[in-house]
Amino acid sequence: MTFHRNIVIDESPKMLKGRLQFFQEKIRTDLLNQTIFDYSGVSEWQDTFKQLGIDPKRYRPSHEALFHRIGKGNDLPFIHSAADLNNFFSLQYEIPIGIYDLNTLDDYIKISLGTEGDSFEGLNGRTNNMYKKPISYDKNGAFGSPIVDSKQSKTDRPTTDVVQIFYVRPSMELNETNKLLKAASKMFTQLHSGDSVTYLLHKNQQEIITP
Repeated sequence: MTFHRNIVIDESPKMLKGRLQFFQEKIRTDLLNQTIFDYSGVSEWQDTFKQLGIDPKRYRPSHEALFHRIGKGNDLPFIHSAADLNNFFSLQYEIPIGIYDLNTLDDYIKISLGTEGDSFEGLNGRTNNMYKKPISYDKNGAFGSPIVDSKQSKTDRPTTDVVQIFYVRPSMELNETNKLLKAASKMFTQLHSGDSVTYLLHKNQQEIITP
């Protein structure tokens, strides 16, 4: 995960809009000769959901939903620079990525499987039951997941501090993941200014204490 502080969110610049549109056109061209599940990041997250006992046809990882939307000929909407860049990263790295307003979160951030009663109002406009699904949560409860993020923690143009959570593929090596996080952090900072610090959680490093 990466913490970005003192950032400036605005309308996406032409450069980002152009790259996002070009990437979508490339995906549509690729899908003329392959399926969405030929993308290794999509197929691996499908397998991960199955291993967790989640029906991947009923609950799609958020990056897979982006690929489906593009494959149907629908452009991704431009929201603002932070959200648009987040979508670009999700397509580029083929992983779910959540971006959250830090000022809406309290005390700590943890990732685990949801327990009975874990739910939130999502950006999809529905109350999402997160029981036995991967979630990110703080002192007040679940605020995000690889499936959908909560309305309460969404970023907007007045947002100045965010946390990006990269739900990386289980097969990714630590070195590869570190390179991904650093590259994404550099691009985010170039576009939004501010200060960034990145943390990598894994089986041998399951928690962090932020300064």
